[in-house]
Amino acid sequence: MSILITGGAGYIGSHTCVELLNLGYEVIVLDNLSNSKEESIRRVENITGKKIKFYKIDLLDRENLEKVFMENKIDAVIHFAGFKSVGESVKVPLRYYHNNITGTIILCDVMQKYCVKKLIFSSSATVYGNVEKVPISEDSPLSATNPYGRTKLFIEEILRDLYNSDKEWSIALLRYFNPIGAHESGLIGEDPSGVPNNLMPYITQVAVGKLHELKVFGNDYDTHDGTGVRDFIHVVDLAKGHVKALNKVMVSTGIDAYNLGTGKGYSVLDLVHTFEKVTGKKVPYTIVKRRPGDVAKCFADPTKANKELKWYAERDLEDMCLDAWRWQSNNPNGYE
Repeated sequence: MSILITGGAGYIGSHTCVELLNLGYEVIVLDNLSNSKEESIRRVENITGKKIKFYKIDLLDRENLEKVFMENKIDAVIHFAGFKSVGESVKVPLRYYHNNITGTIILCDVMQKYCVKKLIFSSSATVYGNVEKVPISEDSPLSATNPYGRTKLFIEEILRDLYNSDKEWSIALLRYFNPIGAHESGLIGEDPSGVPNNLMPYITQVAVGKLHELKVFGNDYDTHDGTGVRDFIHVVDLAKGHVKALNKVMVSTGIDAYNLGTGKGYSVLDLVHTFEKVTGKKVPYTIVKRRPGDVAKCFADPTKANKELKWYAERDLEDMCLDAWRWQSNNPNGYE
């Protein structure tokens, strides 16, 4: 079976490639490398001993996208490709709307033309906006507080309209919480461009000496230690969630959303202290004022994914910290 992965050279995409290749799927990767490196593909091939067909293509380039579908018999698509920085999306909203939404529309249009109607979409817990209560279930109210989150929310609505127009489609909307960690080999991991936007790569870059100290945004939240609480999930567990979703979409039609999270909330300082404990590396930090839009607590109710996809997050916070450190210490400059 042949799976097209858009954004397959990225952080979550590369880990999903490993899981699929290990299960015997043929993997075709499409990526414009705007925030990823082709080296990750080579390393996935190294880990699995399997080859990946790679196309350096932008989803906005319809003509070359069609060539991918003409040259390959594709059974399903896992769609990761998209811009992903919340802060950047606030500065350049039109760029985010054009890239993420238009790119998805072109992809779905081409899929429909070539009768490929099995799709897994990389959504996000940002579609829940400022949550009122935790844990968050899939039927919680949807809203978004920034352009990045709105692109995910709008795409979910577009895909619902697509299914309503053509009931042959089978679509899984996977709402991720906070992916961290790396493959246990230390060969692939999170490789942000410039200063990291996410907490774990910031911690690991402080630990490896690339950054001076961690800034903790606020310690006056209504949580056990005053710092924000999030649902951190190991990227390999997340990748396995895509395999489980693929199993479902291949044998059914419809559209469904699933939370991929552990169901447990850990604070920023929980993560820092666990990292220090398992690695023996100190992470100096300073407390600064809260960021606008940040909520006190955000963690998933993963019951639906447990029941319907038979998917469970298996790795704990110590595994996440150890694997993230193995990646960063082996690759202080990422894939460079």
